[in-house]
Order: sequence, then C-alpha cells, then structure tokens
Amino acid sequence: MSNKVMEGFYYSKSDEWVKVENGIGTVGITFYAQDQLGDIVYAEEIKTGTHLSKGDTLTTVESVKAVAEIFTPISGEVIEVNGIVANDPSQINQDPYGNGWFAKIKMSNPEETKELMSASDYSEYRKL
Repeated sequence: MSNKVMEGFYYSKSDEWVKVENGIGTVGITFYAQDQLGDIVYAEEIKTGTHLSKGDTLTTVESVKAVAEIFTPISGEVIEVNGIVANDPSQINQDPYGNGWFAKIKMSNPEETKELMSASDYSEYRKL
C-alpha cells in the first residue's frame, strides 16, 4: 500500500476519508481526490456546532481546475475545524492524511462506518 491510501481509515466513493478515535471522526479528502483537483487555493469555512448527516456537504474547495463539494462520510456534530487548512489550503495537497484534514465530527451513528470502504477496498475501487 502506498501513501496514496492509509490503512486504518474508512473511505467513501466520493473520495473522502474518516479516521475514527474514541467516537470522533476526523474527515479529509484522499490523495486521489486532491490529485484530481490540482492545486487547492481555497477551502470554505466550516462552523463548529454544525450538525451534519452522512452525505451532507461539509465544505467546498476551490482549485486551479475546479470547485468541488466535500461531503461528510459520517453523521454528527462538528466539534473542531482545522485552522491550518483555512489559512493554508495547500496543506490539503501537501498532506491530505495529516495536516490537510477538514473537521473533527462527534459521531452520532458510529455504525455508519460499516457502509464505508477499507483501505484495500478503496484502492481496488480507484485502481490505485
């Protein structure tokens, strides 16, 4: 497995990832997604306290190529946003599984992760 897909994360078909720790899901986009978008120059602000359902728009990013909606792969309340990305959206390209995350969500339905893909399933889905 390359650095394009991280073990221990869950993946959506719309190319978001979630890493779950103690009922909190950290959400970002995959290496594949940021690669397809190109250089990301803007990420719309996410508000803490926002309640989201799986599949809702979490934020919007703009790149030199396109504007893309980022969807939440889990339901819950946004409890933390990544200020690094707000100030430096290029972090999404540079470190999509590290400093490039968007938000931490207190999960309201942890069972939803069962509907997401594992790293190997996502690699197969995207032919990585």
